[in-house]
Amino acid sequence: MGRRSKVNPSLGKAIIRKRFEGQRRPTDRDTELHTVDLNDGPSWTKLQSITQQGDLEEFLHTAELAGTEFTAERMNVKIVSNSQPGNAFLLSADEEERALQKHRENRDRLRVPRRPEWDETTTPSQLHRSERDRFMDWRRELARMQEEDSLLLTPFERNLEVWRQLWRVLERSHMVVQIVDARNPLLFRCPDLDSYVSEIDERKRCLLLINKADMLTDSQREAWATYFESEKIGYLFFSAKESNEVLRREREEAENNESSTEESTDKTPVDEASAFEERVRAAALDDADLRTRVLAPAELVAALQRTCPKIADEHSKNRLVIGLVGYPNVGKSSTINALVGAKRVNVGAMPGKTKHFQTIQLTDDVVLCDCPGLVFPTFATTTADMVCNGVLPIDQLREFTGPSALVARRIPRWVLEATYGIRIPVRSEEEGGDGLPSAEDLLVAYAAARGLFKPKGGPDQARAARVLLKDYVAGKLPYCVPPPDVLDPAAFNAEHYAPAAVATRSRHVVQNDSADFSVNRAASDRRPVQRAVNSVVPSRIDALDRQFFGSGSAALQGAQLRAKSHHVEQGSGFARSTPAAIAARSVVNDRGETVALNPTVTVSTSKKHRKRRPGKARSAAAATGVDDF
Repeated sequence: MGRRSKVNPSLGKAIIRKRFEGQRRPTDRDTELHTVDLNDGPSWTKLQSITQQGDLEEFLHTAELAGTEFTAERMNVKIVSNSQPGNAFLLSADEEERALQKHRENRDRLRVPRRPEWDETTTPSQLHRSERDRFMDWRRELARMQEEDSLLLTPFERNLEVWRQLWRVLERSHMVVQIVDARNPLLFRCPDLDSYVSEIDERKRCLLLINKADMLTDSQREAWATYFESEKIGYLFFSAKESNEVLRREREEAENNESSTEESTDKTPVDEASAFEERVRAAALDDADLRTRVLAPAELVAALQRTCPKIADEHSKNRLVIGLVGYPNVGKSSTINALVGAKRVNVGAMPGKTKHFQTIQLTDDVVLCDCPGLVFPTFATTTADMVCNGVLPIDQLREFTGPSALVARRIPRWVLEATYGIRIPVRSEEEGGDGLPSAEDLLVAYAAARGLFKPKGGPDQARAARVLLKDYVAGKLPYCVPPPDVLDPAAFNAEHYAPAAVATRSRHVVQNDSADFSVNRAASDRRPVQRAVNSVVPSRIDALDRQFFGSGSAALQGAQLRAKSHHVEQGSGFARSTPAAIAARSVVNDRGETVALNPTVTVSTSKKHRKRRPGKARSAAAATGVDDF
């Protein structure tokens, strides 16, 4: 067999060279005039969202943005982690209040990176360099808050190209709409974005679109409306899920009507668009309707047209351009689908489905400009809170006890049992608990009831945590954060946990003839499930001790009788402990019960053990002819 050639290139390297053929980064010597598209690496890597980085990855990425080259000696590298210890655990009420007060004091320091000024004489290399410098200064300020002031921030977008998409959307739009989750609107709202829009053009406006408003009760929407009005924040309530469900039912009814008649309709997409515009023009809304009402798609478009200012520029062509901005997975694409009435935008369960900003013709007068999902920097109390709010991906979660404990704290125990039909054992105050289920109690009970076990046995708490947390983020376990002026979260969510409301969401809540509700816990009543739960959850030691050693118990009397006739086998004979010897060593209380044995009292016996001499033992054995073992 011949010697292998060293110059034979591999197939993978050839493909990579072909893919990146002719591409290079701009340098400072380039003299082309300004262009919108910059050659900042391959297109398949430019818009990859980066929200979390390790210490080494963040250091290398920062060095790349700064254009700094460095060398390090081998075995002489030390990486210092700036992660704060204890963030995975829950805070007490006092610690959480101090953290929130610190967040309010530093709220103005959370800013959006600004795009540097440029004109027609700016070259691409100059703009590229200035954008990187401005972005680096912004990241240094955030790092300073985390390190010096010990402030916990949510994972924010670290890719400059994604922020460039936001800059283009803000420059094109006449009104910027921030889409937020109704269960925690202030977490997903970026106040500094309103200031940035005003800096670009004072005529532009901002609006807060509260999506998933169907998860709020009427009283909760009233509380949020009062808060937004006091803070002078424009807002609208909307539910993309309900709107899409209505559109789906209307299409099914239309298809059934067409199939039942012989003549097919000649309705075209143009006619459907005209009908939608007619509904928009016919929508008559006053301020009272806009205050707490969950708007339909046509009503929302009419409200946006009434709110959006008309700004004449060379790009709009006398049309209203409305930009949509928000966190990943808050429902931006679903909102557009509900407004358009057709699947014009891809929708996915994973955050960050939209990768480029895109314009969509909604009506003859309105154009939507969709921005990729972008994570703004926001203060957070714990990592568990970020997981429960959907900021961190659940499938990549490693520490699950903190978020699970937060769910067990927020959702009442009976609601969890009614939702899944399980029985959650808890420790009482006498057993060292507080009467509330812990993360282990909840996860073990759910895993055992659903048959989630590890290969070597035992309930799989990690799998159970992923299922429960996904149900919580999806809204199966409802919980809404109250406005800052409402101090009691339990009272704010009381309507969600009423028995009648839980019965509409779960089939495990049964109503009897007397209109009383009961919970069916059949999933946890099976014996294998009970054995699996008892094998993990600590047994009630104190209760067992009281039951066994209680005065007058049959177990104690039987133990005393067996102690009086106790025999210990020693060698070829027996050492018998007489009742008199036991009585001499016993400690008896005032009720005549034996509670212990006194080790200081010794009782002598008449039996003595003497060691035989080896020679005589062998002679005796030889004389009798019997082997002594």
